[in-house]
Amino acid sequence: MIFNKTFECMDRAALRNLQGERLRDAVKRAYEHVPFYRSRLDAHGVKPSDIHGIEDIVKLPFTTKEDFRDTYPFGLFAVPLREIVRVHASSGTTGKPTVVGYTKEDIDTWAETIARTLGCGGGTADDILQVAYGYGLFTGGLGLHYGGEKLGAMVIPMSGGNTKKQIMLMQDFGTTLLACTPSYSLQIAEEAAADDIDLKALKLRVGYFGAEPWTEAMRAKIEERLPVKAIDIYGLSEVMGPGVASECLEQDGLHVFEDHYFPEIINPTTGEPVAAGQKGELVYTCLTKRSTPLLRYRTRDISSLDEKPCPCGRTSRRMARITGRTDDMLIIRGVNVFPSQIETVLMKVEGIEPHYVIVVDKTGALDELEIKVEVSEQLFSDEIRKLEELRARIFEEMRSVLSLSAKITLVEPKTIERTLGKAKRVIDKREVK
Repeated sequence: MIFNKTFECMDRAALRNLQGERLRDAVKRAYEHVPFYRSRLDAHGVKPSDIHGIEDIVKLPFTTKEDFRDTYPFGLFAVPLREIVRVHASSGTTGKPTVVGYTKEDIDTWAETIARTLGCGGGTADDILQVAYGYGLFTGGLGLHYGGEKLGAMVIPMSGGNTKKQIMLMQDFGTTLLACTPSYSLQIAEEAAADDIDLKALKLRVGYFGAEPWTEAMRAKIEERLPVKAIDIYGLSEVMGPGVASECLEQDGLHVFEDHYFPEIINPTTGEPVAAGQKGELVYTCLTKRSTPLLRYRTRDISSLDEKPCPCGRTSRRMARITGRTDDMLIIRGVNVFPSQIETVLMKVEGIEPHYVIVVDKTGALDELEIKVEVSEQLFSDEIRKLEELRARIFEEMRSVLSLSAKITLVEPKTIERTLGKAKRVIDKREVK
């Protein structure tokens, strides 16, 4: 289903003209109403009159998460507080939270792009959407909620947690669409299996999963255990929340809703644009957000952009699945390691569960990498020789992919902590010593 053909299937030339108009307006509003941007643009020698079309976006300076913290809480707002109808904020685990505001028009835009997201996965007004993202300052719950209502679906505002009740409502209400983190979907599957509940007898058919990086191998695990087409969705609170981009049923890249959010890929070191199709750091500009006309926000997410037409009929560029972040790369004994590489290896190994944690520590001057992974119930009760063979197999696979040796620790089923929000996969003990 295409929710808004006018914009989702827009001619590329017409879309580019629209983006240029909206960029000019966004820069003008930022310059006139946000002292931070006026100072930043003046320092770069850029005036709103220098922006003629979308191609001039490269003249603009970048915005970073640190800029949100430096102007905390409301320093990036372009409208008076009386026009702000809601605020959301990041978790703030690494410092002050990044606070974002929404005008009534922003909420309407957000609901529109989430409705498009749900449509990308085949959602319609006839569906029943169970929102198992957390509600509150986190953007996931309310974002999917408003988008579901905009679509016309029946929304179950369950929020995260209370997994047994989640499953009960799926059974009793006939839930067809599920929205949650990919790791929580596996927790639902695990709980159902423990209670001998056959999820495949339910009416579930599509899952909208985001808020944390996940791999193709993880998708395969989810689709194996739940009766859903697993759709990758993307967003971040600084830009708007979920609803910035979404996979369609082709599952081949996430369509960016480019009439509202303009994507770029840059070299994370130099800040220069990379060649078309090349990987780099994802940068977003908000073209229509009234409360915060965000200019060239560095997401730190690693992706690429695909300009080829999609069989679904949408004409927007597609961003590749996020493969990591420029700030979550681990350097271990001089080797660059991304958590996504480890997950890809683990998800291909038979006999283990899709729950793991990566521990990095230091012995003397030497970095040590340990990967703790749960073994399946059946294998854990098997003979020690088979467990050792499994450990050795994972060890060799990891050494082949990572080009370094890691300690592999097999742990009992259900001993790795489950989380209701974003899964914490990495514990770097070097940072606290």
